[in-house]
Amino acid sequence: MSINTTVIGSPLAGTSVLFSILDVLASVGRDWEMLHGMPAQVPGFQVSFRTIDGAPYWDVNGRKITPDAMLDERPEPDVIIVPDLHFDPNGGFPEDHRKIADWIAAAHERGAIVTSVCSGAVLLGAAGLLDGKEATTHWGYAEMLGRNFPDVKVCRERILVPAGEGHRVVTAGGVSAWADLMLYLIARYSGADEARRIAKIYLIDPHSEGQLTYASLTSGRSHDDQLIADAQVWAAQNYDAPSPVTAMADRAQMTERGFLRRFKKATGQAPTEYIQTLRIEEAKQLLETTAMPIEDIATEIGYSEPSSFRSAFRKRVGVSASAYRRKWQALAPIET
Repeated sequence: MSINTTVIGSPLAGTSVLFSILDVLASVGRDWEMLHGMPAQVPGFQVSFRTIDGAPYWDVNGRKITPDAMLDERPEPDVIIVPDLHFDPNGGFPEDHRKIADWIAAAHERGAIVTSVCSGAVLLGAAGLLDGKEATTHWGYAEMLGRNFPDVKVCRERILVPAGEGHRVVTAGGVSAWADLMLYLIARYSGADEARRIAKIYLIDPHSEGQLTYASLTSGRSHDDQLIADAQVWAAQNYDAPSPVTAMADRAQMTERGFLRRFKKATGQAPTEYIQTLRIEEAKQLLETTAMPIEDIATEIGYSEPSSFRSAFRKRVGVSASAYRRKWQALAPIET
């Protein structure tokens, strides 16, 4: 038995992820067996790459892409996968993708399991499949997803979120989370043993620590409040001050209470949370690029107690400061 799977393409689709999905699912029940001289033993995936009209298109990177078929062609899918899409994270849902969203909603109504990678979750939101559910997306699109679809509980820290009755909606986080989604689907339909075999073939490691270790904490929504924008510029240079929120309110010639309301309305964050975010982001940079002791980093960015810094760092980044340093300094050039 094969699992009929449709991977949706469009001129905004991330082509590398799209074709990686096609390759990995095609290898289920085939490649491990080929390497070991064994017959196929597990259900595989019959994968089709489809678009609304089935016509060739030019992707966002200027490459000509040829789909296999139109979305409406048979067979109807058991599983639908939406790859990452190059939406403007500061904009609304692109209405030229409305027909795709409607098709997804109808397919889900007929029984299909619908999944997404990265910003593809926005398409699931437009299909109405995330209302009242938890969902994840790339950290850079979390605000867009929540803004356009306020009934969605956005879990920006998570890599994979199965949701709804029977887990018939599954969202994956950042772009490389396509691999986590593939291992999940393979384990679900072909068994955990096959998922482990595929992971070994492709050298895939699940992102068990979540995606906060990759996120830029200062990514946020744009606004037109010049007074708050000026306060943000000042904060970026003075976040280590003893009482930065009081200083920002004084600079704005406002009461702290009034400044707090205006700041949160413009940015979506309380000013104290914003200052903490700036401090942790600076700490991340110091951990990545220097050998400065963690206690000294805490002092440098405005914490009087290293224990308070360590707690705040783990809360916002998902791992300890020392684990974060080990992860990212491993990418430093090798000295010869």
